[in-house]
Parts: sequence; C-alpha cells; structure tokens
Amino acid sequence: MFIKSVTLKRSWSLTLAVTIAASLTLLGCETDPSSAPQKSVPRDDRWGLYSLNLVSQDVHLIYSANEQINTSALRLNSQGDRLLFAQKFGSSDSSFEICSIDVNGANFTRLTNNAYWDIYPAWSPDDNYIAFLSWRQTTLDIYVMGSDGSGQHLLYDSGTHDGDVDWAGSVIAFTSDSRIWKMNSLGSGVIQLTDPPNAGQWGNANLPFGDYDPRSSEDGAKIVFERLEDDLSPNGNYNLFTINTDGTEETRLTDNGYSQGLASWSHSGFNIVYAVAAINDQGVYDLYMMNADGTDNHSITPDYFPSEFLCHAAEFSLDDSQIYFIGEWYQ
Repeated sequence: MFIKSVTLKRSWSLTLAVTIAASLTLLGCETDPSSAPQKSVPRDDRWGLYSLNLVSQDVHLIYSANEQINTSALRLNSQGDRLLFAQKFGSSDSSFEICSIDVNGANFTRLTNNAYWDIYPAWSPDDNYIAFLSWRQTTLDIYVMGSDGSGQHLLYDSGTHDGDVDWAGSVIAFTSDSRIWKMNSLGSGVIQLTDPPNAGQWGNANLPFGDYDPRSSEDGAKIVFERLEDDLSPNGNYNLFTINTDGTEETRLTDNGYSQGLASWSHSGFNIVYAVAAINDQGVYDLYMMNADGTDNHSITPDYFPSEFLCHAAEFSLDDSQIYFIGEWYQ
C-alpha cells in the first residue's frame, strides 16, 4: 500500500523556526544555538531499524543495510529483546529472506536462505516458532519454522494468495481474498472475520478494495486492520478498524482516507501506532498514534526528522516507552 512519491514533509516547522529566530534577532533577543543540542537522525546506509523514545524524541539506529528491508512487518518477541524482519539479499525480486536481531543491534541472524520470496514474519506467543509468507509454490502461502530457521514447512494454502500473517495466543490472523481470516496454530479451523464492500475488486488504487494487515492485541481479544475504501487517490484511501477475534463488534477508528495502515498495538492495549504513507497525493511516511478507540489521533514523528527520511512499520517496545520502526533514506 505504500508509495514512492515524496514531498518535503515537515518543512513548515523548519520555516516557522527560522522565522521566529529571525524575529527575535531583530528585537535584540538573539537565540543561543548552544543552549539546546540539535537532534538528528543517525544514518549509515539507505535502510535501517530504528528506535524512537516517545518522551525525549531521541532516535537510535539499531541496524543499517544497503539492501532493501521489506517495509511490511517489524515484530518484537515476547521477551522484548529481539526483532524480526525481512531483508533483500541480491538483485532478484525474489531474494527477500527472514532475519532477526537483538534490539541493541547484536546477533544478526539470517533465518532463511533460498530462491523464494520470504516476507512478513511473526513470532509465536512463546517465541519458539515463526510464521511467515513464502512464494514457494504457485501462490503466496503461510509457512512456519523454528525460531532458529529450522523445520520450515507449509502451514496453510487457501489456493489463492495469502498474506499479512499475525500470531497471538492460539489464533493466527491473516489476509486472503482481501478479507481478514483466522485459524488455529495448526493451520486448521479457518474462519472468515470480515466481509468488506467490493472486496477483491480492482479500482484505480494499488490494491483491490478490501481489508489488510490484521494485528491482534496482546490478549488476543481484538484485531486492528486497514480497509481500502476508496480509490480517489492512486495510493489508495484506507481507514483503520478493529474487530473482536470472534468476528463481532467491527468498529471504525479513522475516517480520513489517508494511505495508512500496518497498525500495531501497545502491550498495555491502550494505544495503536501505525504508518501514514500519503495524504491525498502527497507522500508523508510519518508515524501516528491513537487511543485504542480512535481518539487522540496524532503524529508522533519528531519535527527534526528530515523530509528524505521515510518511516515504516512501527512496533511498541515491551514497556511501551519506545517505538521500533523501519527507516528508509529516500534517494
């Protein structure tokens, strides 16, 4: 759902700051540049894993790579000390592999190594297994492996493309046919949870109308997801919803039609963080947060983040004090 058109986001705040500083100087109230340290986003290579402190707004670079990091999923294990993601190795479009790394940047491990497209990993609740998407047959299907990459095997194949896998408690949520489904950890007991209008129909957006990217709350009671409701923007006009894991009480959280999604719950269950890729036709790539009922919806992206730094796939730290996310330096 994410686009590659970029505008100079946050440029208004820089302009305002310069204007205020100039006015104070003319009034004889020169500011002291040394009085407050200037924050900046650390950079090594084009792609990286980052942490953002929600109080201080300091950002830290955990891991950096020139190879593309898939922007669809970043997952923290239940102990809060290790992250899962997918990274490209080589020039082929099918060369994405599942990787893990400690939150302090140590112990990088490549878990898959093959000629297939492996993406969208999700920890099992006990961290002993990883569900992921792989295109090893004629369609994209759901696979499972040990947390060390061993024992890779097919878990579920609906006969069409399956996607957006998530694992909480004994429930695995996923997308198929532009709808949200759930099944048990054995890959059976498949139940459809959502039935959005015009599901699977193509319009002018980058995906068919429908529901995508389910993420379960830590207690397994609710699922948050995004719904492509309109195609007035070529980036797609999405809104965020929640639904109980028994399929009841579907609730709308947003009604702005931004190109937004990849939502993630706080461990307390009180908040949801997500990415806004575009507003109308303008690229944004900012991180937003709201209460679990959709109130107090606002950007948490610091003003000092430069326009060429794009934010993707946010995830709360174990104590909810930080946000882990994928950063991309647009070139």
